[in-house]
Amino acid sequence: MWPRIDNLRVLELGSPGPLRAELNALVLAGRKKATAGHLEADYRAEGEELEHIGEHLVLVDDVGGRVGEVEVVGLLVMPFAAVPWEFAEAEGEGFRSIEHWREVHHRFWTGEGHEVDDDTEIVCIHLRLVTP
Repeated sequence: MWPRIDNLRVLELGSPGPLRAELNALVLAGRKKATAGHLEADYRAEGEELEHIGEHLVLVDDVGGRVGEVEVVGLLVMPFAAVPWEFAEAEGEGFRSIEHWREVHHRFWTGEGHEVDDDTEIVCIHLRLVTP
């Protein structure tokens, strides 16, 4: 189960360390307006339900401290191979193409010990910064 702060689920972007700090900074700067989750690893394995439109999440740093609050404004679940360029671009991380997005995400999830193939279900979440 994901941690909660003030009865809101937390959003831990990337892995702890420089990656999380970079992703949090992109959200706070208004550049990162989407994030992707691995349905099996991030939700089913942890016994978590999907976010829902209108849900507020607390963006946290490496030690669980509040960095900001975001609202879920869109959510779709789709196969890894079907994630569109528009979503990759909304992630705000400077991906050069959808192939580059797939390469980076495949490397991240497999590096975390999770299988990823064209049919792996990905949770595509669109976010809006509520408060930094």
